[in-house]
Parts: sequence; structure tokens; C-alpha cells
Amino acid sequence: MKGNSDAAAGAAVTGGENPRARRVMGRPQSEMALASRDTGLALQAKLLHPTPVAENATLPETDPTAEQSAKPARRSRAESREQAINQIIDIATNEFVEKGLAGARIDEIAGKATKRKIYYYFEGKDELYRAVLQRAYARVRESEAEVDIESGSASDALRRLIEHDVRYHARHPELVRLVMNENIHRAEHLKQIEGLPQGNRKVIGILESIIARGQAEGVFREGIDPVDLHLNLTALSFYNVSNQFTFAHNFGVDMTSPDAIERRAGQVADIILAWVTKKD
Repeated sequence: MKGNSDAAAGAAVTGGENPRARRVMGRPQSEMALASRDTGLALQAKLLHPTPVAENATLPETDPTAEQSAKPARRSRAESREQAINQIIDIATNEFVEKGLAGARIDEIAGKATKRKIYYYFEGKDELYRAVLQRAYARVRESEAEVDIESGSASDALRRLIEHDVRYHARHPELVRLVMNENIHRAEHLKQIEGLPQGNRKVIGILESIIARGQAEGVFREGIDPVDLHLNLTALSFYNVSNQFTFAHNFGVDMTSPDAIERRAGQVADIILAWVTKKD
């Protein structure tokens, strides 16, 4: 009898087929194994034979370009190089404008960029200074090329160009300061910039076309030299920037206010147009 009771107890511990064990342990292992097997078979059948999708069912839309557009566009090597050079020139422009070529120091510029990067793109301070000059001239010429000189009369076109130049010089005093500084050096560094005179002559071509049109309209007089015209309008655009501090001190006029700039732009245009217009 004792042996039988020990066997029953052993069956309960090992999970045998003893009916008493089924009651003690709860759900028998054989039933659990069957349930697990049935679940696995059902999952396998679902994977092998998926439920067909109805013809009129709406599927979630996927945009093949969504992942690509989510990533920021990588700059090309040329774009990265141009950005790095422009950052250096921006910093160098401020230094040269404030201290001139003689006073500016590469170490000061490098403190806001890096000396290694500067010397990677430029041989030294003089070459960097020439790059600053070249970009300053290129930008004013590019801005003039964007002025509308086609619509309206020749007088309208010339007025737009003159007023643009007055505003541009007022908004970019660094150009005036750089030109003044280079005149101190007798254009020594400008002479070393290849192609600069040709780039600057673009504005002369614009003025030539306006003059020819105004003469064809019977409004402009004969004998207008486009270089003289450029000289006069630039000089009148230049003064209110180059002499703004001394003029303000002597006469109490703020030549940098928006109202003063607009007034000056209209006055310079009136003066130049009076000079080129045919007299009755």
C-alpha cells in the first residue's frame, strides 16, 4: 500500500498520466501540447494561405520618395567648397573694412574661421584680400544686371538703374570702404585680379544700350559717353556713404536713414537725367 501511494505521489510530481495528477496540476500537459500544436498549425496555415484582399479594398498608400525627401539633401563637393570660401571671405571682408589691408591680421580672421582652412584655399593675406575685392565688385555688377531696363522708356530704365545704384551703395558700405582702401594702394591689388576690368565693363554695356535707346526715342542728346555716365552716377551714389560721418557731424544730417536714402536716390536720378536729356 505504501508503495502505491509513493507511486501516486511520484506521478503527481513528474506530471504522469495519473488521474489524480491531472486534478492536482490543473490542465494536463498533453492538452497543453495539443493546444500549442494547433496554434502553430493555424499560424503556419495563415502564412501559407493569407486571406485574399477584396478588389475594392483600400490599401495604405506609400510614397516611394518619402524616405528620400525626409533626408536632408547632401551638398556636392563644389557646393561645400563654395560655402567654405564664402564664409572665410565674409569674415575677411569685415576685417579688411575695419582695419584695411595693413591692419588686418590672418590670426584675427582665423580666430573666427580656422587658419588651416584659410591656408587650404588661399596662399596668404594678399590673396584673401584680392578675393574679397573680386567678390565685392562681382556682386554689384550682378545686382545691376538684374535691374529691369526693358520696360518703359529709356528715361525710366536709366532712373531705375541710378536709383538701384544709390540704394546698393547705401546698403553695402563695405564696397565703398574697400574701394577707398584700394585707392590708397593705387589699385595695386585690383591689377592682379584677372578679368576684373572685363567684368566691370558689363555695366558700361548696359548704359550703352540705354543711351542708344534714349537717342532713338529722341529724348537723350548726342555725344553721351557711357563711361562718363557711369562715373557721374557712381560718384553721386558714393559720396553719401563715404562721407556720411563727417557730413552728419558738420550738418546734422543722417544720410543712412531710409528716408534720406530714398530722397538721395531720387535726387541723383534727377541730376543725371537732366544731364543726358536733349535740350529744346
